[in-house]
Amino acid sequence: MSKVLITDYVWPDIEAESAILRAAGIEPVVAPDSSVETLTRLAADVDAIMFCFAQVPAQVLQNAPNCKVASRYGIGVDNVDIAACTELGIVVTNVPDYCIDEVADHVMGMALSFNRKIVKHSSMVKASGWGSVSLTEPMHRLRDKTMGIAGMGRIGRAVTGRALAFGMTVLAHDPFVEQADAPEGARMTSLESMLTESDFVTLHAPLIPETTGMIGANELKLMKSDAFLINAARGPLIDEAALVEALGAGEIGGAGLDVLEETAPPDDHPLYAFDNVIITPHTAFFSQASTIELEERTAREVVRVLNGEMADIVVNPEVLGKTRAGI
Repeated sequence: MSKVLITDYVWPDIEAESAILRAAGIEPVVAPDSSVETLTRLAADVDAIMFCFAQVPAQVLQNAPNCKVASRYGIGVDNVDIAACTELGIVVTNVPDYCIDEVADHVMGMALSFNRKIVKHSSMVKASGWGSVSLTEPMHRLRDKTMGIAGMGRIGRAVTGRALAFGMTVLAHDPFVEQADAPEGARMTSLESMLTESDFVTLHAPLIPETTGMIGANELKLMKSDAFLINAARGPLIDEAALVEALGAGEIGGAGLDVLEETAPPDDHPLYAFDNVIITPHTAFFSQASTIELEERTAREVVRVLNGEMADIVVNPEVLGKTRAGI
């Protein structure tokens, strides 16, 4: 049988993908941990790699002479060395459209939870009783507020529709999207104007060198003092030290974070101390439906490539014609 190395996963089991793989004569090998040393050792005799949040650097890929495909459980591919894959003839695949509704819903949930003080009031009632909530903090109607969206891809467009349904104005920034290509109701503008004018800012940009730290000290100073910053994309889009400083100084109203710079942040992370910060552990993608879809589609990409067929999504198309799989 062929072998596929599964570096990591965050759902209860791998039954869905294992059924597809084994039916195609491919045996899944699950790494006991996702350290580079472990993955390098296990990659030596595999024909494919399926990876979620684990880092797959050149060292792992170079020790996998039979590997024909590296298939990402997810959208972003910043945790695999794409250049090394291309050089070695390895096809890189991802699933770019599997959790659009879940993430867009999560973003609006963050905005609503902050705006209506849902998490805070619930905690106060549970800790101190029904009469412990004082209605002295500002709470606003979302109607006529402005949602700023950085990144007008699939998820940014889905958030646009939801924000408009709440009666919000939508400003968006994306250097690759002109106004003519923007969804109806969204006005494209500069990052600076979007930050200055928005009551809520949500990030949906890919993590590339140009976007790393795109929200830093200067950008945070542009935001309204009661604005809410949401990140359900990639942690390093925000300079966390700058965010901690801005929150401490009251420069923005709060933040909703589904991702942090570290994939496994320490228990004493400074952002945990702020009661105007809502944090979820990278679960915006999750629903039972989206996860099953992700598992199955990731596995099917592996099957296609190992059968010498074209993958549905090829992240590195420049590898075509010189792949180990012969496609």
